[in-house]
Amino acid sequence: MATSTISNELTLIQAAESSAKSAASTSTSTTSSSASTTTSANALSSLADNYTTFLTLLTTQLKNQDPSSPMSTDTFTSELAQFAGVEQQVQTNTNLATLISLNEDSQLTSDTSLVGSTATASTSTLPLQNSSASLSYTGSAGSMVAIAVANSGGTIVKDAVLSPTTGTNTWTWDGTDNSGNQLADGAYSVSVETIDSSGTTSEVPFTVSGTITGVEKGTSDMMVEMGSASIPMSDLVNISPASSSSSSDTSASTDSDTDTDSSTS
Repeated sequence: MATSTISNELTLIQAAESSAKSAASTSTSTTSSSASTTTSANALSSLADNYTTFLTLLTTQLKNQDPSSPMSTDTFTSELAQFAGVEQQVQTNTNLATLISLNEDSQLTSDTSLVGSTATASTSTLPLQNSSASLSYTGSAGSMVAIAVANSGGTIVKDAVLSPTTGTNTWTWDGTDNSGNQLADGAYSVSVETIDSSGTTSEVPFTVSGTITGVEKGTSDMMVEMGSASIPMSDLVNISPASSSSSSDTSASTDSDTDTDSSTS
């Protein structure tokens, strides 16, 4: 193999691994974002507490003001307006939260019909289900593509260098790491990179596929579960019944016949 080709492969793998690690880090941050819901609830609670405190202070002020120098009507009117504004904001936020919750409950009930369907999503989260995962990307003959997979801790567990065909290519992963060890089903982060003739790497758009096993409420979107992987509903690009997913693209390149594994030190 030419030295330049080996150099390009190493550069490509490093770029793919860096992207996969970054995706794993982003995924971890997104998972921990559930704290934002708690923050929002605390903010509403704080607003309600301020409303109660304001009312207490206002009535105390009125009870203890100097009869010979009562509060001016302008100040009193201003404070009453603030009081009314806070009260309305608390009520509005409460009603809005209730409306959102009812809408999510209705959508959750409707989306449960998706369980068992095969979904395609534009996301860096790769769901490994029953020791199998797959992704698709558009390639061109004569090019070189590297795929890297990282676990939740950001450690690269699998990488491969592929020679794609022109058009849609599908890469299937059997869940084994670079050493041939079988990994547990779950959510992994994946990236796809290519390299041009000048040695410049770039990301390749791709989609992942998996079987929907559940639907749950997320912090800002409904989440589709594919095994233990959770993917925002907004990332889905296609949903098809399980029965129609039995056929495969025979022109696609797969992990078993076109990739060159590279162990990660």
